[in-house]
Amino acid sequence: MKTRLTVALTALCGWALPAAADIKIAHVYDKSGGLEAYARQSQIGLMMGLEYATGGTMEINGEKITVIEKDSQLKPDVGRAMLAEAFGDDEADLAVGGTGSGVALAMLPVAEEFEKILIVEPAVADTITGEAWNRYIFRTGRNSSQDAISNAVALGREGVKIVTFAQDYAFGRDGIAAFKEALADTKAELVAEEYAPTDTTDFTAYAERMFNALKDQDGEKRIFIIWAGANNPMSKLQAMDPGRYGIELATGGNILEALKAYKEFPGLEGSAYYYYEIPQNPVNQWFVKEHMARYNTPPDFFTAGGMSAGIAAVEAIKKAGSTETEALITAMEGMSFETPKGTMTFRPEDHQAMQEMYHFKIKVDPAVEWGIPELVRVIPAEEMKIPLRNTR
Repeated sequence: MKTRLTVALTALCGWALPAAADIKIAHVYDKSGGLEAYARQSQIGLMMGLEYATGGTMEINGEKITVIEKDSQLKPDVGRAMLAEAFGDDEADLAVGGTGSGVALAMLPVAEEFEKILIVEPAVADTITGEAWNRYIFRTGRNSSQDAISNAVALGREGVKIVTFAQDYAFGRDGIAAFKEALADTKAELVAEEYAPTDTTDFTAYAERMFNALKDQDGEKRIFIIWAGANNPMSKLQAMDPGRYGIELATGGNILEALKAYKEFPGLEGSAYYYYEIPQNPVNQWFVKEHMARYNTPPDFFTAGGMSAGIAAVEAIKKAGSTETEALITAMEGMSFETPKGTMTFRPEDHQAMQEMYHFKIKVDPAVEWGIPELVRVIPAEEMKIPLRNTR
């Protein structure tokens, strides 16, 4: 690592170099913008992951870790510039980010240009480890296919008719494409698709089209929603009384703040990436206990993801014995590591972390301010046939 170079130069030149952080990790995330809540969780989780994986020292083999924070502002061009600044001016060894899929996609070519590792967390779009992927990209966050396949397992019963509703950008489009592909292997039927701009506040026209597509169908009828950030349409759609047509809403898990709206939907089914009470393992036990002690609230969806990214970075550097990119790639391809969700493994072909997901049903407890995703069953990583989508 850098320490060896420092010692060698000191011996040759007879003078000491200025003290500097030995290992620099850049965190490029959307500290401001519509995904600010997700980003804050990711930052807390990353720092807790680095702490946990280093035994509280924030050092690897005696070399200190410094985290350089950059705000990508939920703007792809800013994210691209911030990552270039981190790798170029700040000389970061590797980076973690971004929050939104559009920003993350803009950052991928920068990692390739600088030949530095970018651990993508928590951006979800399939294209990140698909068509836009390059060999410097690893992802601890789940991808759209993992969300979609697990939700298809939860909803894909015989006789179920489904209309999908999603945001009209990479996250929503990729998510629905993966859901459709996964649903085709079940006995459920996709009836129609609807997409809306991310800043939509009036969902009346979308609701009318979706209700009309389903109201005369036989069997169970579901509107499956993929939505991130503000303006989640679930409550507004429910207020339009889809139940008069026998239509129910369905969606995946979400952050605790968003789960407050789920109290309106007891029995709602879907698949979740994380809920703090579900995984039973030593990492999650430490995580929940420490997060409660420090923040007086349980860890959330993206806090768990940030922690997984921090652990992955430390374990990769330990395994590689270096921060050199090629050594890290060799170490990380096929690497398994323990996270709050249990074991994750970077698939060698596209560097996507294979991980379990959780089929849930919402339980309402008056003493809890959000709808509780009660575990129906764990969906193991090996049960989900996640497609390889990269072409490089």
